[in-house]
Amino acid sequence: MPTEIYLVKVGMTMTEGIVDEWYIADGDPVEQGQPVYRLETEKVNLDVEADVSGIVKHIAQVGETLAPGDVVGWIYAADETIPDELPTPKANPNIVALDESAESGVTATKVVSEEKPSTTRVKASPAARRLAEELNVDLSQIEGTGPGGRITKDDVTNAAEAPSGGGASEGSVDISLKGMRKVIADRMYESLQTTAQLTIEMEVRMDDAIKLRTALLDEWESSGIRVTYTDLVVSACVKALQGHPMMNSTLVDGVIHSNPSVHMGIAVALDEGLIVPVLHDADAKSLKECAAEAATLAERARTGKLMLDEVSGGTFTVTSLGMYGVDTFTPILNSPQTGILGVGRIYDGVRWVDDHATRTQNLRLSLTWDHRVIDGAPAAEFLRDVKDQLESPYRLILQ
Repeated sequence: MPTEIYLVKVGMTMTEGIVDEWYIADGDPVEQGQPVYRLETEKVNLDVEADVSGIVKHIAQVGETLAPGDVVGWIYAADETIPDELPTPKANPNIVALDESAESGVTATKVVSEEKPSTTRVKASPAARRLAEELNVDLSQIEGTGPGGRITKDDVTNAAEAPSGGGASEGSVDISLKGMRKVIADRMYESLQTTAQLTIEMEVRMDDAIKLRTALLDEWESSGIRVTYTDLVVSACVKALQGHPMMNSTLVDGVIHSNPSVHMGIAVALDEGLIVPVLHDADAKSLKECAAEAATLAERARTGKLMLDEVSGGTFTVTSLGMYGVDTFTPILNSPQTGILGVGRIYDGVRWVDDHATRTQNLRLSLTWDHRVIDGAPAAEFLRDVKDQLESPYRLILQ
């Protein structure tokens, strides 16, 4: 009997994934432990290894969205006859959720049990079935173009397309909400619907922080570390969070969890969406160490090399749009975290002292927090502490 290759589940919250790339071509041999396909999840991409040796037969297409436990292919023994019509895939809903601290190199067939749901009469991929339900398309009226006549998502899409009636503008393009973009959409909507979010802003004088950064750029040049303004803000948040533990907490299932360490999420913008690598135990690291690690995490994010533990376990998040010329914005909570800090651009300001105007360099910070966990006054006190740290930045380089 052939061995199923499942879409593995990464963490308990994963609801869907994509076969981003097949490393072994359809009909080619694979050795046990060799990467067979690359999985794209809402958090990271990772390689999935073959559990046995044999001949690989694809079922899922590259880019097809599937649920954890769906069968994406088969591995036939070398001496096993491969039928012209592959078996009907049977999803396993009891697939093990890999621990989020696991690294890449996961097993392709790790399951809790062999119990599988009964098959249906129409052969269609799970993704095709879900799409057919959304578009109200009758699968029995579709002729599948996949292996063995299996109905694919493209078949459903083609069946749902109606003749153009002039309703859309000429040259318009419809883009499916899928992959990372869909996950972000779902997460942001859920965050706004399930939390009590409020946002406050505060202006920070950055003159001394700018001087400090300039000095550190020169001092750390030989180390290859280029400290950024975001690094300074992150460091200020880390120090402030140690005096405001409720802002560093998470709310899960009606229980507020106070986190003894600061695990700082730092948002990184990618072409396909936003990802938040986590700087673990930031409270135990110096500004220089945090700046170096943050740069490494950002580079790994842009090249798709982040590991699961590098995007898990965050307790607070910093996100910046200052590099795009944005003055201020309202960030959305990265649930179940209690707070997220938005960072705008540095701009010219004026400070009046004894009726004399002095030019200053200012920055506006936007703090969004969950009012279920913390009230407005302590939230404002936390933001004021962040401001104080940045306006007296020498404290950022003290251990």
